[in-house]
Amino acid sequence: MKTTLSVLLLLLFAIPAQSQEFTPEMTEKWSPVPEKVTPGLMGTPPSDAIVLFDGTDLSSWESPRGGSAGWTVSDGAMTVKAGTGGIRTRQAFGDVQLHIEWRTPAEVMGDGQGRGNSGVFFHEMYEVQVLDSYESITYPNGQAGSIYKQHIPLVNVTRGPGEWQTYDIIFQSPVFAEDGDVVRPAIVTVLHNGVLIQNHVELSGPTEYIGIPDYSAHGKGAIMLQDHGNPVSYHNVWVREL
Repeated sequence: MKTTLSVLLLLLFAIPAQSQEFTPEMTEKWSPVPEKVTPGLMGTPPSDAIVLFDGTDLSSWESPRGGSAGWTVSDGAMTVKAGTGGIRTRQAFGDVQLHIEWRTPAEVMGDGQGRGNSGVFFHEMYEVQVLDSYESITYPNGQAGSIYKQHIPLVNVTRGPGEWQTYDIIFQSPVFAEDGDVVRPAIVTVLHNGVLIQNHVELSGPTEYIGIPDYSAHGKGAIMLQDHGNPVSYHNVWVREL
């Protein structure tokens, strides 16, 4: 008992003495110094961004089937040309910040999943859904802003048909051990029209249309935009490698 009391008294007297030895400079970190990046103004990308589509051509994209991307470029936008298939970046990426602006057709045709459907895929397998979810009913884990069939968006901030909308997506690729086991799952954060709708959510595996997600080890991969048969348009697409 006496020994325990002595230890406690020593600790109590040591705390004030120790705190008096601290100075503000002791907790200041002066390195590393963050790299200077100039933020974009009026819709332009930041200085360290890789521009994937500037409104002029599809040189950064290709068809997953082989050859050039088959979508239409007009008035500063690229638009799905039904039947040509999706398009993917020629460059492979890991962890990224992606900015992409999209627009569903002003003329509403179809309903549910048949209304302005497309998608943004990371590694061609993890989808953030693009859909006209303005006053339209579908399953919530398949509406605009969902991590398809895995995570329902926190809120629905979809603008009306024919209006431009933005996604700002932070995608962290899954990390695998040498034996293929998952060390860290894919993690996604999404802001839709400036509003947080997916908050650092973990993916259970690729976003499957049918079946249960299951990871298979992989490295970097392309970003793909989906052809779902609807003339969805995209512009001002850029990415920052993290």
